[in-house]
Amino acid sequence: MAAETWAAFAGASIVLLLIPGPTVILVMSYALARGRRVALASAAGVAAGDFVAMSASLLGLGALILAYAALFTAFKWGGAAYLVWLGCRLLLSRAESVTFDAPRTEARGIAWHAFVVTALNPKSIAFFIAFVPQFVDPAAPVGPQFSILVGT
Repeated sequence: MAAETWAAFAGASIVLLLIPGPTVILVMSYALARGRRVALASAAGVAAGDFVAMSASLLGLGALILAYAALFTAFKWGGAAYLVWLGCRLLLSRAESVTFDAPRTEARGIAWHAFVVTALNPKSIAFFIAFVPQFVDPAAPVGPQFSILVGT
């Protein structure tokens, strides 16, 4: 992979990461409500979820979705239903006192939650399908390029 291509990918990724979205709001809300340990755990879950979504898009998920549009629609509605379920659960739950020293088990559960929300988010998968392939040179070996892009 050419250094210029990598620099363009890294620069574009940084700019896109600075734009707040649902995952940034998720991490910030956990940080404000539960403290540093949970914020770091949720950020790790988001990073792992993005890793899975990006890897899946690089491994051909885009072609699969193009071939089976109904599968993507079902996936999208399933994700929407999950988010509605989470919202209803949050609205119906009792207010908890704010604790800034969350136990490790809570941090692990939140990391898992952030991972699932991020990895199964159809919007981020569609973004990776559209964004990442622009930086892949089809004439060069793809494996090393994938490793560099996913690692970045």
